[in-house]
Amino acid sequence: MIKPRQDLRPNTAEYETTPLVKPTGFREYDARWILDKEINLLGIQALGLGLATYIHEIGQTPRIVVGHDYRSYSLSVKQALILGLLEGGMEVLDIGLALSPMAYFAQFALEAPCVAMVTASHNENGWTGVKMGAQPPLTFGPDEIGRLKDIVLEGQGVSRGGGSLVRVEDFRERYIEEISQVKLTRPIKVVAACGNGTAGAFAPEALRRMGAEVIEMDVELDYTFPKYNPNPEDHAMLMQMAQRVRETGADLALGFDGDGDRCGVVDDTGEEIFADKIGLMLGRDLSALHPNATFVVDVKSTGLYKTDEVLKANGANTVYWKTGHSYIKRKTAELGALAGFEKSGHFFFNAPLGHGYDDGIVAAGAVLAMLDRNPGKRLSELKAALPDAWTSLTMSPHCDDELKYEVLERIVAEYQALADSGGEILGRKIVEAITVNGVRVHLEDGSWVLVRASSNKPELVVVVESMRSEDDMRALFREEVKPRLAKYAEIGAYNQEI
Repeated sequence: MIKPRQDLRPNTAEYETTPLVKPTGFREYDARWILDKEINLLGIQALGLGLATYIHEIGQTPRIVVGHDYRSYSLSVKQALILGLLEGGMEVLDIGLALSPMAYFAQFALEAPCVAMVTASHNENGWTGVKMGAQPPLTFGPDEIGRLKDIVLEGQGVSRGGGSLVRVEDFRERYIEEISQVKLTRPIKVVAACGNGTAGAFAPEALRRMGAEVIEMDVELDYTFPKYNPNPEDHAMLMQMAQRVRETGADLALGFDGDGDRCGVVDDTGEEIFADKIGLMLGRDLSALHPNATFVVDVKSTGLYKTDEVLKANGANTVYWKTGHSYIKRKTAELGALAGFEKSGHFFFNAPLGHGYDDGIVAAGAVLAMLDRNPGKRLSELKAALPDAWTSLTMSPHCDDELKYEVLERIVAEYQALADSGGEILGRKIVEAITVNGVRVHLEDGSWVLVRASSNKPELVVVVESMRSEDDMRALFREEVKPRLAKYAEIGAYNQEI
């Protein structure tokens, strides 16, 4: 059995001969550790053997794509992972330096049902991780990660014969050709911000092939991330994107995270557009081309999807689902939805637009195509055409990990009972209580309140949105959610309030 060691110091005899795998590295959707402190290369090899064992256990064809990001140690991590996969009897297809969506594309292009992408995405240097899947376009969720964790930590990995390794040459070109299918009919000036992450080796060229005039920003690969971490939700990255737009007069800036599966957008005025609003704009555009389309969005996204008159006129239907890219990806595939939008910047497009997985460059192409189909309109004008909505910051009252789900269950039951009885909030009737991820309570004017549990911190998550005014948005929190949650002694102070 592989157990966490209390002494995490490297350079000991035990460190050299014993696999180290810290259990907390197995997350809800992937696995991430600080290399050497929380996992060593023998631990990575054990992970590879465990993954091979799980793939055989579920009866999937043992053929797997592997790739790695640009971090200085990622190649070594991938090689250790491959040793474990080979020991477990896997046919390994190594595509080399890659983005996560490039590895996902390889599952389709190389007819390999499984994937293991070595990346820690936008995490600081020192982190490593693996994104895994065994049923394209899906990646592992809590059930699959939980079983893999048990196999690895309990030493249940099974050695098998039949392992083989093929190095796939020049797959980068095949991937860029695939994602560059958007062809612009007019020049659009784009800042491509890559934060010195791996996307710098792919995104600028792909955007140029689409016909964009590309202004490169931090595209040199540098695993130290000298300016900011490549995270399009990060304030530092967004501010520099905005500054570059204003300096160059660009039509927009597109920012990519470290492994290229997310995209952030700054408009021509230098203002960030949150991913749920970009999703709504894309939904308007795409539903005109694909009437009666279904979209999947996470429960933190704007309520405008339910009330927007353009979506209604185009027959579009929107399903709110659990926050988390793995959940949105799975639901988008399950429903055969045209697209899924996750507020952290993951966009999923099914046929004919994509293969169903999250690809930041494909999302960027969709934004450019939307602009191309609206000649004479700037991105800021398309944003201004959306109905008004005032959304709060994410507020997170403390609640111990051991208590938060039980407390949330009581809060959900309270709101559900209020909805079932025809109740009101601030004089507005409740029309729906969505309970797939905590509780999201929709009111008759489109406003809503959300209470859910944080997936990785000892906190609850509170968001409110008003279709009336900023003052009403504050009232929804101060007069409804805050006093309701104050009745629970287990809930502590908020990280911030409005």
